[in-house]
Amino acid sequence: MSAVAGELEALRRAVLVANLALPANGLVTLTWGNASQIDRERGLVAIKPSGVSYAEMTLADIVVVDLDGAPVAGERRPSTDTPTHLELYRRFAQIGGVVHTHSTWATVWAQAQREIPIYGTTHADLCAHAIPLTRALTAEEIEAGYEHNTGVVLAEAIAKLGPEQVPATLVRGHAPFAWGSDAAAALEHAVTLEEVARMAFLTEALAPQAPTLDGALRETHHRRKHGPDAYYGQR
Repeated sequence: MSAVAGELEALRRAVLVANLALPANGLVTLTWGNASQIDRERGLVAIKPSGVSYAEMTLADIVVVDLDGAPVAGERRPSTDTPTHLELYRRFAQIGGVVHTHSTWATVWAQAQREIPIYGTTHADLCAHAIPLTRALTAEEIEAGYEHNTGVVLAEAIAKLGPEQVPATLVRGHAPFAWGSDAAAALEHAVTLEEVARMAFLTEALAPQAPTLDGALRETHHRRKHGPDAYYGQR
């Protein structure tokens, strides 16, 4: 096997592992959701095949496309959400992996068309800001390219702070997307987002007027895990 072929197989394997982790972490039902990862050097993206059962998915099923969506490897059709993933990769060089789910709690907030307020330190460990909500797509945007323009409104929602400060966003009326340095990091953010969404929902059920987290505590908790001064975990 050539070095290039080996690297391509490693990319596909990382994406397979991330996709299989979606049902294992309770983030998907049936075939809903997908994970991808980009090889920046070659401009290639590996992604879940459309409509294939997670229980039956193998390495051979993972599809590789270029940044224009043209197929490079794999016999399956790529996820219908591929244009959304590609738009995020084109817009933000910091993004190395993307995960999209219809996880229950995060999707509830998306369907309620509400951002997720930052009520506690669990949220701050993920993001020091509210989890944003995209604007509504216009009828023209939906007609002209629904999946591509979903990527456009996601990019708009995080453009000011960037994908490292905001590792997940809710698509209005739809569901969450998360991203990270690779597919494994995006998966971790998606798992954390689901728990944050559940906690926020239950916080409001218990205390409808609950205050959001104090700014100093929010920033301190976030810095413990992120940035040059992070000290959580092992070096």
